[in-house]
Amino acid sequence: MAQHNETGSRGEDMAVSYLVAHGYDIVDRNWRMNHLELDIVARKGSRLFFVEVKTRTSTFIDPIESITPRKIRNLVNSANGYMQQYGLNFEAQFDLILITPGKGDEDEWHLEHIADAFYPPMKTYC
Repeated sequence: MAQHNETGSRGEDMAVSYLVAHGYDIVDRNWRMNHLELDIVARKGSRLFFVEVKTRTSTFIDPIESITPRKIRNLVNSANGYMQQYGLNFEAQFDLILITPGKGDEDEWHLEHIADAFYPPMKTYC
């Protein structure tokens, strides 16, 4: 497995542990629809959470910068496909979990959970 895949998998494992510790039920991981993917689908109460995890091994580039308008559209399309495939009727929320190296030991990581990170964009018709 390539190094970046191992890093991403490790970050997702950390994110799952964090979510479970905070009362979320993990419904799915790495769900795919064509070329689109959802990292983590979780549930808490009557809400479904679509969690995008970004793990970086360096602090030179802020992982939030990888959340582009195109990435948001892909996440929204994936979530819509997921809910349609399983016939779900939940409130949906999009969260981000950003994982970067800590300032001390190389095994120390900083996890930031951004709840309700964005709203699905509205389509406009001309």
